Amino acid sequence: MSETTSEQVLRVDAYPTHEVGGYRVRAGKPFPFGANVVPGGVSFSVFSDQATSMTLVIFKRGEPEPMAELEFPEEFRTGSVFAMTVFGLDHENIEYGYRADGPFDPASGHRFDARQVLSDPYARLIAGRDVWGVEPDRSRGYQYRSRVCLQDFDWGDDTPLRIPAEDLVVYEAHVRGFTRHPSSGVTAPGTFAGLREKIPYLKELGINCIELLPVFEFDESDNPRSNPETGERLFDYWGYNTVSFFAPKAGYAATGRYGMQGDEFRTLIKDLHAAGIEVILDVVFNHTAEGNELGPTISFKGLDNATYYMLTPEGYYFNFSGTGNTVNCNHPVVRNYVLDCLRHWVADYHVDGFRFDLAAILGRSADGTPLPNPPLLELLAFDPVLRHTKLIAEAWDAGGLYEVGNFPAYGRWAEWNGKYRD
Repeated sequence: MSETTSEQVLRVDAYPTHEVGGYRVRAGKPFPFGANVVPGGVSFSVFSDQATSMTLVIFKRGEPEPMAELEFPEEFRTGSVFAMTVFGLDHENIEYGYRADGPFDPASGHRFDARQVLSDPYARLIAGRDVWGVEPDRSRGYQYRSRVCLQDFDWGDDTPLRIPAEDLVVYEAHVRGFTRHPSSGVTAPGTFAGLREKIPYLKELGINCIELLPVFEFDESDNPRSNPETGERLFDYWGYNTVSFFAPKAGYAATGRYGMQGDEFRTLIKDLHAAGIEVILDVVFNHTAEGNELGPTISFKGLDNATYYMLTPEGYYFNFSGTGNTVNCNHPVVRNYVLDCLRHWVADYHVDGFRFDLAAILGRSADGTPLPNPPLLELLAFDPVLRHTKLIAEAWDAGGLYEVGNFPAYGRWAEWNGKYRD
């Protein structure tokens, strides 16, 4: 038997068992979640506890209408996870999403609507906001499009710097604001590539760590306000309104229009490390861009609203974040989501640490009560992948919980001291 034949025999999972919507498919593996390239195809896995059915919606890149809609066969469901491998897809030239069907009963926390295409919470890339400030076509039904991402970046000999916390000199920066003005003298202003050009300047300053304001995908055009004096359109500039937690913002990349924002950001981090500079990300797990009951349905709200958000007994949204909703961080599914996300940024992007926005929320129960031993904070403190990652809490929230000096640290968490800063 030849080696090739032997390999084929060993990879029985590389063969379809079913046909759905004209595509050859087979049951996928529930883990890992998201869209992952496998031999011969792409495995799609998505969680929903209350959905009665799930449909994978596939688009040719940039096309307004789907090229295929494939309903997950019932036998492809394991517990509350729908998983399917689709063969023969050109993974670099597709976008995808989901239609989740189920009860629409807001009083019970359920907001399913199969008419809406939902973004994958585990999408590693998002299309639809590829260039900063370009007004989107809001007539299109699916705005934030999930894309498949290859993990093929060459990190060379890059390793974490592990600078002791007491030796850090941290420079906080906004990726766009740092190089947007012509005085920065860079060739790609307002981007990861532009920031990379300023590494010698950062070295001259004497800093050894840069803390980046939110770089996860957000929508700068999601702002109804304009300048009252000039009428000029205003943007959501700061990015504390996350659309997708696993995806770097395409509008922060000179190559975002080509879907290369992931590699552009990795190159920046690799070169910062080579210059002796750590990278800390400002992360916003306390709320999402979906807002309250009047806000848009992008992803979590349509996939499993009752799991992902803190809800009142009447089905409204607790608002400990001050932005309309609060993520149900200590639900077992959600805390695993946060852990998966942070592991992704550490393993796939070599990030050195995280500053957690309104981190007191991460210690609240589903009804908002502060927990004496928050499972999420303990989980992150002792996770083996995050073992040497810096964890920094903004130890308060908009609901009045102020824990500076009393944040559950588990020997790992550091704190911002707001009063000292002010």
